[in-house]
Amino acid sequence: MKKVLNSLLVLFLTINVIACSNTQSNDNLSSGQDSLDAKKIEVYYFHGTRRCATCIAVGSVTKEFVENKFSDNPNVKFIEINIDEEGNEEIIEKFQVTGSGLYVYNGKEIENLTATAFQYARTNPKKLKAKLTKIIEANQ
Repeated sequence: MKKVLNSLLVLFLTINVIACSNTQSNDNLSSGQDSLDAKKIEVYYFHGTRRCATCIAVGSVTKEFVENKFSDNPNVKFIEINIDEEGNEEIIEKFQVTGSGLYVYNGKEIENLTATAFQYARTNPKKLKAKLTKIIEANQ
């Protein structure tokens, strides 16, 4: 029994070391520009030309919050994208957007906040703002 536990422990540690070393080597492959961009936080609000009251609330609550709360931080910005307008195909593909949505991008990872945004933008905007704050501050 002891041998089995020791073997499992060694296996676990080996897997952990391999996973950590893979992460480090991927980070080393990224360019210096990627390292600089990682500190930038972009809050994307995607919407169509025609929007419901909740869609409008998601955009206005998020825009006002980001612009007010992070006005002194040039690395945090709000970006609004109309998915019905020509020229936005590349960013729509990158975020795999099919409709209205709210995303936070730190230069490497995309966090989808669409469900939270649509749940709270009209009924409890403080919860949406708290979630945005947590994610933005965690990525700085």
